[in-house]
Amino acid sequence: MCKIPIVEKPSGQKHDRAPILRHPSSTFLSGEIHMKYCMDIRSFVATMEQVAPPELAEEYDAGKIGLVVEGKDEIGTVCCALDATQRVVEVAARAGADMLVVHHTPLWHPITVVRGPVSHLLRTILASRMNLYVMHTNFDRAEGGVNDVLASRLGLSATERMTVGLVGDCSLDTEEIARRLPGGGIRVYGEIDRIRRLAIVGGSGFDPDLIREAVDLGAEAFLSAELKHSVARASPIPCLEATHYALEAPAMEALASRMGWHYIPDPPHVVVVP
Repeated sequence: MCKIPIVEKPSGQKHDRAPILRHPSSTFLSGEIHMKYCMDIRSFVATMEQVAPPELAEEYDAGKIGLVVEGKDEIGTVCCALDATQRVVEVAARAGADMLVVHHTPLWHPITVVRGPVSHLLRTILASRMNLYVMHTNFDRAEGGVNDVLASRLGLSATERMTVGLVGDCSLDTEEIARRLPGGGIRVYGEIDRIRRLAIVGGSGFDPDLIREAVDLGAEAFLSAELKHSVARASPIPCLEATHYALEAPAMEALASRMGWHYIPDPPHVVVVP
């Protein structure tokens, strides 16, 4: 029987970052080395709440984050993905996952009937006794979360936090920004000569108030997803539109690497027809 992993913080750490888990054993999964946990569900949830404190979440996430599907009491193998799609859940089940950690809950709305795709998804999860844990807007805002990882990937410096997202100094052109994001490219609304300061918001962040906040912090362009026509036309700075997946999946992959989990990529099939 394995021992419970030791939770500790990096030496010299100034901020209250999430703990690092030292794992007692490892297992091979899909040709890569991944750590094997031995942790009870309550301890796992407590650790996740240090990574992404629930109090950071938006009000609309109430009841939609944390442990949304309860399974086994002991956590051995952990998988991680952006979304709990049917494909992701099946891959996790085949891997023998006791826990699947995702960014987006598959249960956005109250369920009054269980049939169709929802029935298929839940049947797969429940049959394998897999736990499903969601960290959404709380992980967007968390230190080391979605926006911090995105800023690091784009090499932003001198960053300042907005209500949601970040603004930072940028040395990249639009082509290089698109190249550093996973798949799908970006759409540029407005004329761009040079971007010296860039605002980023993982997920759907094209809000007029946020754009004005970014401008006040010196932003010369705004990168997010799901841009409305009216917002683009009224924006005082160019808007760079990427996909949800491109902006948020890097953080889940980074979290999986940091924690020793198995990351399951599941990019949407996107084709831009000129």
